[in-house]
Amino acid sequence: MKQHAPATERNRAPIAEVLASELPASGTVLEIAAGTGEHAVFFAGQFPALQWQPTDPSPEALESIAAYRADYPGDNLAVPLLLDAAAPEAWPVAQAAALVCINMVHISPWEATLGLFRGAAQVLSFSGAPLILYGPYIEQGVETAPSNLDFDASLKARNPLWGLREVEALDALAATHGMRRTARHALPANNIMLVYRKI
Repeated sequence: MKQHAPATERNRAPIAEVLASELPASGTVLEIAAGTGEHAVFFAGQFPALQWQPTDPSPEALESIAAYRADYPGDNLAVPLLLDAAAPEAWPVAQAAALVCINMVHISPWEATLGLFRGAAQVLSFSGAPLILYGPYIEQGVETAPSNLDFDASLKARNPLWGLREVEALDALAATHGMRRTARHALPANNIMLVYRKI
């Protein structure tokens, strides 16, 4: 059954514009926490030379992704796979040319982000391969928008393990896995995209 996330229609074009400048020309893009699948279908259509591999830890999300995929006319959108970034199990994909993770880091325990970077370091197949994150973050020296502060409070009210993460903490985590941040892109609605590349 298809699920719908209204924000997807608003942010997919700005995200795709950044992806066009950061993704490799060919290979498999592993999407972590693909959610409804709406981004996966859109990006697969935008980048036909890339094989798009959506994953999610939720069976309901996988069902939604599969439903959208059934209507997708191309052949570069793979069957969605179960993947929980926070789990210790090996990932179901051994190699990828790029990883994309949209709106997961703040709506999950920190363990999921730890697993994301650990897994990225293992599956990214060449030096310079990117891990690309999208969402709201807290940055030292940059005033956090009031709407993001309110969002952070609401997330922590729903689950104390959730909340906006500090970019500097992600930078430090990346360094422990042989990666470094190479770009920061400001996007609408006080979101940013962070690009980490394998050294």
